[in-house]
Amino acid sequence: MKAVKEEPNALGIETVDPDEVKQTLLAKVPTKVARKRAKQIVINKTGEDPEVPEIGANTRTIPGIITQRGCTYAGCKGVILGPTRDIVNITHGPIGCGFYSWLTRRNQTRPAGPDDYNFMTYCFSTDMQESDIVFGGEKKLRTAIQEAYDLFKPKAISIFSTCPVGLIGDDVHSVAREMKEKLGINVFAFSCEGYKGVSQSAGHHIANNGIFTHVVGLDDAVKGGKYRINLLGEYNIGGDAFEIDRILEDCGITVVSTFSGNSSYDEFANAHTADLNTIMCHRSINYVAEMMETKFGIPWIKINFLGAKACAKSLRKIARYFEDAELIERVEEVIARELPEVEKVAEEVSRRCEGKRAMLFVGGSRAHHYQELFAEIGMKTICAGYEFAHRDDYEGRKVLPFLKVDADSRNIEELEVHADPERYRPRKTAEDMERLQSEGFRFKDYDGMMPEMMKNTLVIDDISQHETEKLLEIYKPDVFCAGIKEKFAVQKSGIPMKQLHSYDSGGPYAGFRGAVNFYREIDRMVNSKVWKYIKAPWQESPELTARYACD
Repeated sequence: MKAVKEEPNALGIETVDPDEVKQTLLAKVPTKVARKRAKQIVINKTGEDPEVPEIGANTRTIPGIITQRGCTYAGCKGVILGPTRDIVNITHGPIGCGFYSWLTRRNQTRPAGPDDYNFMTYCFSTDMQESDIVFGGEKKLRTAIQEAYDLFKPKAISIFSTCPVGLIGDDVHSVAREMKEKLGINVFAFSCEGYKGVSQSAGHHIANNGIFTHVVGLDDAVKGGKYRINLLGEYNIGGDAFEIDRILEDCGITVVSTFSGNSSYDEFANAHTADLNTIMCHRSINYVAEMMETKFGIPWIKINFLGAKACAKSLRKIARYFEDAELIERVEEVIARELPEVEKVAEEVSRRCEGKRAMLFVGGSRAHHYQELFAEIGMKTICAGYEFAHRDDYEGRKVLPFLKVDADSRNIEELEVHADPERYRPRKTAEDMERLQSEGFRFKDYDGMMPEMMKNTLVIDDISQHETEKLLEIYKPDVFCAGIKEKFAVQKSGIPMKQLHSYDSGGPYAGFRGAVNFYREIDRMVNSKVWKYIKAPWQESPELTARYACD
């Protein structure tokens, strides 16, 4: 277990007492609420035992606190299935829920050929009305599936339940089975009603279960490639997956399937033929990795392609798994070719960004991974947190045996998975696995974010708008990274805000070229003079004073 880094003075915030900041954040909420909320605000420090502190996570947002979270439906449809180009994804519910039917993130895709389809730009919804809520919407759903099939002839159609559907009891799964038999294509449904879980994390889990049950394993054809991997938890926002694919291809590594950036139905169906699963976003996709290992014998490892050093480390880890001298040599050649330009730009940008401070409250692993990119240009992360993480995302998977299953977690079906009697194939012998682990190679493990953060940094789960405003006021960071909902409120404080959920501009930021893009964009943001002009001149130096007549 790695100890928390002790660099309090390097933060440039030695005059700020994190305990006082925590009390300030809790001062405005009722005592009972404050006791609960205090567990989700942790000061990252160590005692004699080098263990990270326990944090409260994966608990329901307290009513009245303005959260930045999304719902279960958003996690299932918007995050996991949204980036898949050739599945028609139908939202069963009112058109207001169609916000996530008409893809809101900057997921990009590149069809494989002229006969390949791309339905990502369409918004498919049953548009339920009041009469459908009263009398049921199953008939309307059947009509919508038939219409989608007649218009597009897709390979598969998926259905996503929203809150009203769960409340009135439409059986979307029976409709899916009926239409699957009628149309002769794969039709499957997700019970991902928005209220079903704590956050969008529940939707990730439901999506993992659905894809594993209905799609993975349908195509046993083993395609070409000597070193075959799946890239899990990469959603090709701003073209990230394109850059990762370029690097892996140069190394001679074949990506069988990406879950789910730039992905296709056929790739999901063929994913079980890979020899290694690599996980980027631990929270959104670890479920399917675990199930594929149990059923098909594919081991998984945690990797990170955000940050040049992290990218090189991940490539070496993949090469080490395959234990092939040719691959190891090729990986080193690619790293040696790519790093000089990255290091040149990093050195240039560091002269202007060294010592500046960042806050990151974004995503399932992004608040962790992006700290690598900031560190490479000399910037410090002083506060960070996730919107929908569980404790293992913060503290590491070592805490998994001690986590209690609560009522919210029981809402989500746990699949009972067994080794496939015909297709289970361990990719390495038990002896080879044991030898690799004895040499320090780590399978199915993740340290979490907190062990790699510095001492006295604040870690906050499910940050609220009030807490955001107080942190900006106290710390005055040089850049704040979060999602679209926080963007404009932060910018009105005179602090640049980088939207890292879907980038809303820029990218890619993954891989070596992505690192260069990120360095330059952050350099422009934190060193721009425009943020000094947020307040009007008369607000900075008022020349007229007055008082009300009633005073």
